[in-house]
Amino acid sequence: MTSEYSAHTPPNTNVSSFDAALPGTLPKLNPFCVDLAIRTALALQCDIQRQSSFDRKHYFYSDLPSGYQITQQYAPLAKNGTLFIPQPDGTQTPIRIKQIQLEQDTAKSTFNPRTQTSHIDLNRAGTGLMEIVSEADLRSPEEAAAYIRTLQSLLRAIGSSDGNMEDGSLRCDVNVSINRTDAQPGSGTRCEIKNLNSVKYITAAITHEIHRQSILLTSSPEARVEQETRGFDEMTFETFRLRSKEDAPDYRYMPDPNLGVLRLSQERIDVIRDALPELPWTMRARLKEIYALSDRDVEVLLNIDSGRDVRYDGEDPGESGAVKYFDRLVEGVGSSSDSGRQRDPKVVANWMTHELLGQLASQKKTFKQNTISAAQLGELIDMVQQRAITGTTGKHLIRHMLTNPTNDPPHKIAQDLDLLAFSSSQSSPPSSAPHAPIINSTISTSTSTSDPSPSSIPIPASTSASASASDTDPLTSLCENAIAAFPSVVAAAKKGNKNVLNKIVGAVMRESRGRADAKRVKEVVEGLVYGSGES
Repeated sequence: MTSEYSAHTPPNTNVSSFDAALPGTLPKLNPFCVDLAIRTALALQCDIQRQSSFDRKHYFYSDLPSGYQITQQYAPLAKNGTLFIPQPDGTQTPIRIKQIQLEQDTAKSTFNPRTQTSHIDLNRAGTGLMEIVSEADLRSPEEAAAYIRTLQSLLRAIGSSDGNMEDGSLRCDVNVSINRTDAQPGSGTRCEIKNLNSVKYITAAITHEIHRQSILLTSSPEARVEQETRGFDEMTFETFRLRSKEDAPDYRYMPDPNLGVLRLSQERIDVIRDALPELPWTMRARLKEIYALSDRDVEVLLNIDSGRDVRYDGEDPGESGAVKYFDRLVEGVGSSSDSGRQRDPKVVANWMTHELLGQLASQKKTFKQNTISAAQLGELIDMVQQRAITGTTGKHLIRHMLTNPTNDPPHKIAQDLDLLAFSSSQSSPPSSAPHAPIINSTISTSTSTSDPSPSSIPIPASTSASASASDTDPLTSLCENAIAAFPSVVAAAKKGNKNVLNKIVGAVMRESRGRADAKRVKEVVEGLVYGSGES
């Protein structure tokens, strides 16, 4: 509740006097921790207690220098919430939240098996810890995994925590109990497995503990499971005994005399409720109903969004969230018009989920490392839609902009790289003669019976000075030279085999480096070969 904490700072380098339990030091409640806990309680539909208090939980352990932990055992900040988790059949199962309480975090204890010693890091000691206690509604390891993933995405969405289990931002204690088939439900004895830091380990620990207790209960009618606290071995995927489990009297709870009573005004709660970000399930419904996105696109966006940056004290992460990035694109950010305009959500989703994410994946980058702003991608999409560049060029530009980050607009980048598409006005096929004039100044008209390979077509950078449409039309010039390079293909086409023209179209597309539209190229080639009236 006093010091700042980062999982990546050297051990014992960020420790306040209170963290080390030096005599005469007093705790101080961090108001931001209270606000983030209220935000979480609202998102979980909890009843926020206008008045709560703090208790001292006494126990001796090496990671607790003071010999007690400040918590909210009897008067927590919030009670009676609900979190819905998804099931494989598409239904939602409600999981009851018993309470949300603020606590004082303990130090980090690391055991060294080689030296058989434990090392204590006080960096995180004394920082604010929010404990979310659920009721015994989970019935399988898979449901527990779904609960953690859903809770993790919720915490990230509202900015209460980054939810990084690897860094210790989110830790899980699991209580497992089973009972005989002929016994009353809930009559089993629970065993607590402490400090699980990944969904994989959570499911493995629950699976092993269910197996262990089942073997014990079926071994003898008199067999009983002992209530205890257990650890989890990440090498063997087995749980092991740590100590017997204490009950409330063993902790000798007492009111903390220093922090006193926490009173919350309704105005403070209302301000936080009004500023609450969009929740994941609301976001999913909006993406489907308003934008009519497919289930796949929605899941891709939400999965990326659940991994977005969560900044200090829940500050707005800006464009690091995939859904916010998508919303800005649809709203028209980067549009050349003054007022902006709405873009087609499905077109935007395709460019985001297929092209942008695909290029990021090929470069082994995450969405967090995306250097293309929403405005830049928006302008690029508009350029493709307006045929200022082709789709192939758009993909190339995304790859180029990720490899060479810049604030320049895509139009300038395309212009610098000479990737702007041939304009429609330039690419109209000539309509004068059945056969358009061939540029014979660079292409041989020998009587050779074999056509050159597409890669060896000598297409000139500029045409002759004759007064033809190709003088100002680079696309027509490319098509004319490609036609001249394939006399046998032209002859076959004129005999009725129209499909052979695809060879000429392919040659033009390669020579244009993606600047030409394939459909338009085909129209021009057919116009040149057959004449305007025979295509």
